[in-house]
Amino acid sequence: MNTYHVVLYLHVLSLLVGFSAGIIVTVCLFRLRAAETLEAAAPWGQLVGEAEKAFPVAIVCLFVTGAYMTSDVWTWDTPWVTTGIVGLAILALQGPLVAGRRGAAAKRALLANGPGPLGAGARRLARDPALWAADLSNEALVLAIIWNMTQKPGWGGAIAALAVAYAVGVLLGLLCSRPAAAEASTATPAT
Repeated sequence: MNTYHVVLYLHVLSLLVGFSAGIIVTVCLFRLRAAETLEAAAPWGQLVGEAEKAFPVAIVCLFVTGAYMTSDVWTWDTPWVTTGIVGLAILALQGPLVAGRRGAAAKRALLANGPGPLGAGARRLARDPALWAADLSNEALVLAIIWNMTQKPGWGGAIAALAVAYAVGVLLGLLCSRPAAAEASTATPAT
């Protein structure tokens, strides 16, 4: 066993921590979207708040371990390394600036709602397209970075993997943020 393999293990472990926390957040978003009362929504909102704490630690550990391995074995201008850093930067920015802010707005709406059935404002924010797009595009980006790490493509392939994954994540987020057909029909007055 050498230092590189220990750092590689820590790198993969950090990746698993961050991705697992992301999946937990995604499950919570689905449960928040389905909740009809504050009592049903509250535990899922609390769990999101706990899971979010893993992201900064995972991102810092991923960068530090990745930097070590790049300096030891690879080069900083290797396409899959550079695109991995860009993807990590997008995750580090989009998480708190988009998902974090939209999640905080949803939390405020839930608290303002009070006990009982969720009002239109709280339900709307549980389906916030920006929140869903940020969440699912982050998960898709992580999968693209893993793809690039394992396949080690050139510039075109590495960039395409990130771009396609991001676009798919945003599209899925927009689809998941749409109200169910029954909900949409009750929200639209009959003519």
